[in-house]
Amino acid sequence: MLGIGQDHELPATEQLPVELARVHADFHTCHSASLAVRLPRLIRAGHALGSEAEGDHLDLLGQSYLLATRTLVKLDEQQLGWMAADRARQVAETAGHPLAVAEAARNLAVLARRAGWEDQALSITLNAADDPALRASRSGAAERGLLIQSAAYSAARGGDREGMRELTDEAAAIAASLGGTTVLRDHGGGFSPATVQLHRISAEFSTGAPSAAPAAARALPTQSLPSVERRARYYTDVAAALALRGHRDECVRSLLAAEHQAPQETHSRPAVKSLISGLLMSGRATPELRALAARAGALP
Repeated sequence: MLGIGQDHELPATEQLPVELARVHADFHTCHSASLAVRLPRLIRAGHALGSEAEGDHLDLLGQSYLLATRTLVKLDEQQLGWMAADRARQVAETAGHPLAVAEAARNLAVLARRAGWEDQALSITLNAADDPALRASRSGAAERGLLIQSAAYSAARGGDREGMRELTDEAAAIAASLGGTTVLRDHGGGFSPATVQLHRISAEFSTGAPSAAPAAARALPTQSLPSVERRARYYTDVAAALALRGHRDECVRSLLAAEHQAPQETHSRPAVKSLISGLLMSGRATPELRALAARAGALP
């Protein structure tokens, strides 16, 4: 994923912006197989420019590393994720792009949270959100909203339900003030009231309030989410909350909905495979569940 040891022919320099658009499309439509080929090749092409990697090309390399970090987080590849996130930060700082620096910080916070360092993750996101450069534009405000909703999730993982809800409400207020979806170059999923509500589902679940997570989900029409990737995330988050409440049939239906939206991603994410395996081991295995497990490679 980081372009190490790949022998594919590199795209021509003039084709790099088109390739970047394609890898973003692959990520947001959950075409994992294509992404696994295109993204490493793009990173290698960015490095191959050497001293030419400045301006737009340096920005392209930074965006590639940001996308690689998000992909590696999904695959639970912590070590490579840290490498990608740090490289994204370095490139963004060199290029002098405040939004890319902020997005790199958000990704670093996600990795810190995955490592169990909730306080550090909270500090990283809130410090990044305080950057005055994010208050100078609509896109800056949207990136600040992404950081605050990420901080809310860190508070949730740390067991601070009140803090989580306060931060989520702050992010929701920013989204409401912007109106609609703000598309961000460095975060193609964008920022909107719907994406804040999506994070609220995960956050409520993480605080040990599984009954609140489905309630948050019912308030979010899936068609309001901006991409296939976000809609698949919705269904897997709902499935996790339903599993915790013991609603097995509803959980399987939600997993099947996620698979319908994004089969490659549903079959490849370790967190989803673990959820399916847990269902198989904890109770009655319906034909639908066993078939899903077989497709996801999660059968014992």
